[in-house]
Amino acid sequence: MEATIILKYDNAKTASAIAQAVTPDNATAPPGLKVETFIDRCNVITTIKFDGKIGTFLSTIDDLLEGISTAEKTLRLTRLK
Repeated sequence: MEATIILKYDNAKTASAIAQAVTPDNATAPPGLKVETFIDRCNVITTIKFDGKIGTFLSTIDDLLEGISTAEKTLRLTRLK
């Protein structure tokens, strides 16, 4: 199974902050799971490849999106101050 998630931001600085926030999670992937996140201009692109159960694959996508959501909320809150 393979998925590519592309998130578009207003600027490269925001994209970089989001990518950096979720990249540490990629290092702890279980065997058979490969997650790569990179930046292309104002886009954060994550590819997920997995040779296992669909439930684990979907949970990985859910965890990634939850981490991104948390990073986005944190950025918004810090910009308000």
